[in-house]
Amino acid sequence: MERYLGTVSRGIRTPIIQKGDNIVDIAVDSVIKAAEFNNFELHDRDVIAITESVVARAQGNYASIDDIATDVKNLFKEDTIGVVFPILSRNRFSVCLSGIARAVKKIYLMLSYPSDEVGNHLVDLDQLDEHKINPWSDVLTEAKYRELFGYPKHTFTGIDYVEYYREIVEAENCELEIIFANDCRKILDYTKNVLYCDIHTRHRTKRLLTDAGANKVFGLADILTSPVNGSGYNENYGILGCNKATDDTIKLFPRNCQPIVDDIKRVMFERTGKNVEAMIYGDGAFKDPVGRIWELADPVVSPAYTLGLEGRPNEVKLKYLADNDFSELSGKELEEAIANYIHNKGEDLVGDKSSQGTTPRRITDLLGSLADLTSGSGDKGTPVILIQRYFDSFTL
Repeated sequence: MERYLGTVSRGIRTPIIQKGDNIVDIAVDSVIKAAEFNNFELHDRDVIAITESVVARAQGNYASIDDIATDVKNLFKEDTIGVVFPILSRNRFSVCLSGIARAVKKIYLMLSYPSDEVGNHLVDLDQLDEHKINPWSDVLTEAKYRELFGYPKHTFTGIDYVEYYREIVEAENCELEIIFANDCRKILDYTKNVLYCDIHTRHRTKRLLTDAGANKVFGLADILTSPVNGSGYNENYGILGCNKATDDTIKLFPRNCQPIVDDIKRVMFERTGKNVEAMIYGDGAFKDPVGRIWELADPVVSPAYTLGLEGRPNEVKLKYLADNDFSELSGKELEEAIANYIHNKGEDLVGDKSSQGTTPRRITDLLGSLADLTSGSGDKGTPVILIQRYFDSFTL
């Protein structure tokens, strides 16, 4: 072991990014200036990660409530629809719900319980047990929900989302009936025309609804897949992954991202001679132990990344080797034995005891989580993250 520093994640400050800015130049310039000003070196296989939010901002990928309403009308051509499994979020869903409500005359809103898909809780499991409620089979009306659970508010936001979503829909002069269930097919007892709003389970929800005889079935990924009156759009994810921009507009998930990361890699090599990797990242995955929120409200962690970030880690567990294979060694002998083991490890350690306890998730998911936690979601001003020495092992 010749050095004492492993993986480092650095938040890189950039100018405030506006529509039309060259995001490639901003990212490259900011990383190079940070290295020069703070006196650190750049290396081959450093990773430059850019949050999806500023990429979409530079693209001007915005849409209004009216744009959403127009597309929902075009899709359904119905006055009454079911809206199934939205997440509980002012940032992610409130403007979308306004647009949906503006498009129709009545909504049957089905909320999953005790929590939404990403861990925002309406009620606690203990409360369900107390009232002998089975969330997998029992369908609750809003009146029954209130009778049993009262007016609970979100742990962090202090919002009663049932009341909040009602206010949003009724502000659009749309009639609303709220039900609570976890089987999407229950919505068909109320209407055959359904907009499913879940993220990571959306394909299953669509299949179940279609097989159960739904008439028209669309998801958030079907809304604004092309421009409406010159609006932003996303051909792959629609309004999935959008964020509230203003009270009347959303910023969509960025599109056409692969050329951006490829250009960052190319320009960095031209300017520094370093062969870096690049990625665009959205939500990572970290379960908050208090609020129990998983985040993960984007359809993917990384919509684009360079080829060197493909795959999963292939690592051994140092403490396993120290406690088992080389338990009789210590000091320099132990370090040399482990280093030799790492040098000669196989190319695929899945199922190998030496890899037990490692994290063989996709590299982009791991790096996206690290970048997301580093950048935060507030006022740090670091939408670009530089991750260094991630691919090094104990021997490098």
